Amino acid sequence: MRYLPLALLPVVYAQQHAFETKQQELWTTKYGAQTDLSFTGPLSYSHLPYTRCLDDSSTTFDIAVLGMPFDTATSYRPGARFGPNAIRSGSSRQNPARGYALDWMTNPYTRAEVIDCGDVPISPYDNALAVDQMETAYTTLLARPVNGTASARTAKLARDGVEHPRILTLGGDHTIVLPILRSLYQVYGPISVIHFDAHIDTWPSGGGFSTQSRVNHGTYFTWAFEEGLMSNTSIHAGIRNKLEGTELIEHDEEIGFELIMADDIDDLGTDEIIKHIRQRIGNSPVYLSFDIDTIDPGQAPATGTPEPAGWTSRETKRILRGLAGLNFVGADIVEVAPAYDDAGETTGILAAGLADDFLTLLIVDEPPKRQVKRRRTLADEL
Repeated sequence: MRYLPLALLPVVYAQQHAFETKQQELWTTKYGAQTDLSFTGPLSYSHLPYTRCLDDSSTTFDIAVLGMPFDTATSYRPGARFGPNAIRSGSSRQNPARGYALDWMTNPYTRAEVIDCGDVPISPYDNALAVDQMETAYTTLLARPVNGTASARTAKLARDGVEHPRILTLGGDHTIVLPILRSLYQVYGPISVIHFDAHIDTWPSGGGFSTQSRVNHGTYFTWAFEEGLMSNTSIHAGIRNKLEGTELIEHDEEIGFELIMADDIDDLGTDEIIKHIRQRIGNSPVYLSFDIDTIDPGQAPATGTPEPAGWTSRETKRILRGLAGLNFVGADIVEVAPAYDDAGETTGILAAGLADDFLTLLIVDEPPKRQVKRRRTLADEL
């Protein structure tokens, strides 16, 4: 076996380095940067920068996407702990560089610093611990300074008069809203809620065999009301579940909700539903909570408690656009359980698209004018 003289080793290493550099330059020269395709790259929402924000206190943002993979308070089909992953996967074709939406007439990613903060590491064994972990994580991120590029709206609503970041949460079952409202209350006081869902989620909190068993995805609003976290100007939209009796609707009204049934869209249309929601909420700080079972299971089958005869995704997205300009302090999309989806990730893709609408709602100051102009044009033609 022959060995190179020691004196020649630096020369060989230098030649090897030059060759590797040349290879790098060749790729860059011919094809440019190594960009991620829609089906490649690390898994983050819409290919956003991914940061473990809870580990890095220097990370700042205007809007954070945060996963809460919690599903141990469901009453029927579990699996929503995989919801954040499914929504991120469903967002693969979304990209900030191609984020201009024709229906919104804007690209939200150019108007705010938006990052994916990863998932809260939640205990799957202890619900009381998990709820505290979610509240602690949300409170931590709410305290971060904003970058100042988003539409300034929260300072006038906050008790401390300071602008706070907003968080788009990917659930998780609907129980995650209780720790979120606890965190938001610390900053804004009582919160109004726009609650898109097939179910009212205001069942009394007195059942169960332990305190923690009474905190679940059907009672969290009752708990929030009893803790004084909510205003009395909240509203449901898309409701169509069956109940034990009318006394539960009376209880729902006591908690502070008005009711828009799924069938109301046939009689009122989307414009009247938008008008009613806006009048109900007014200028109060408002949280948007969206259960994917709002959508008919023919379009969104992957959820824990599916109900037939829901709204279509197109109807829902039109209503959402009409709510732009309200004082949104946060939003979520919950109850995506991908194990019940078809092979085409139907529900995850839909949820990712809805989440994109929520990001825009957190930024824009009014509904898109093109939508209004088109309505007027059609009315003139008729």
